[in-house]
Amino acid sequence: MATRFSIKVPRDFLLPRDYCSYGYFLLEPNHWEPRTSIFSRILDLSGGPVRLDAGQQGGKGKPLTVRANRALSKSDRAEATRQLSRILRLDETEALIRDFHRVDPRFKRSGRGRMMRSPSFFEDVIKTVTSCNVTWPSTVVMNIRLCEVVGRAGAFPTPKRLARTRPATLRARCRVGYRDARIIELSRMFASGDVEPEWFEDPATPDDAIHEALLEWPGIGPYAAANIMQLLGRYNRLPLDSESIRHGKTVMGMKGSDRKIMAAMHKHFAPFGRHAFRSYWFELWAHYEKKAGKSWTWEKKKVGSTFTAAQLNK
Repeated sequence: MATRFSIKVPRDFLLPRDYCSYGYFLLEPNHWEPRTSIFSRILDLSGGPVRLDAGQQGGKGKPLTVRANRALSKSDRAEATRQLSRILRLDETEALIRDFHRVDPRFKRSGRGRMMRSPSFFEDVIKTVTSCNVTWPSTVVMNIRLCEVVGRAGAFPTPKRLARTRPATLRARCRVGYRDARIIELSRMFASGDVEPEWFEDPATPDDAIHEALLEWPGIGPYAAANIMQLLGRYNRLPLDSESIRHGKTVMGMKGSDRKIMAAMHKHFAPFGRHAFRSYWFELWAHYEKKAGKSWTWEKKKVGSTFTAAQLNK
């Protein structure tokens, strides 16, 4: 039993840059401490909930040092390592990131390439649902309440816990609005085994097959499906929304109707091929950082509810 362990990382991995690289790092139960460059979250492991604090002493390429608030068995430690590795996309090789920089040299100097995500496919799906057709501050609140009301000890709720929750509870106490029944239905699909995460996570599964399967799910439309695809490491589709239109107009100088701007955005990023979303996202992220400073300096309570361009421009 141990309370401390380490995780090897790719030689180009840098924790502040690569963890603070996607909006989900601002959503519960994730927490980043700018003063210490430590990220924390509660994971609901097989052996029970645990708070983990991870840092990278020594800088780029050095192993992560992880501390737990309770003793971990060997199996708990292995499970925690898998989940933390998924959050940080440690499976993405240096060669893949170099290929991205070859396609889009704008981000070679900064080393941008990896985008944080959730420790499980299920959490990524639910977080995507909470971010559709809503302002970012509301997404923040939904995830806080899901962890506080349904999650165990503040962890993100498991499929089984959400599947047992009443729609009225989600609507009234978690403030998810019309998403209540959809979230529960999705949770039941995962809890019952109807969804096999391994199939979606398998690199051998064709992109089109995954995309078609996602569109069959309740509450998953074209935007959500494309976003879930990039969270699976399949970056060739763009999940474009009102924020994308705003970026096209104000930063890229595009003109015309929303539909025309959407089409122009797809055309603009198409040459980046399998890295299209990376190029789009880090361009958008650079605009946020221009307004609010480097993301690893952001205070969660201050920037977490205002990091979209619409809010930052006020």
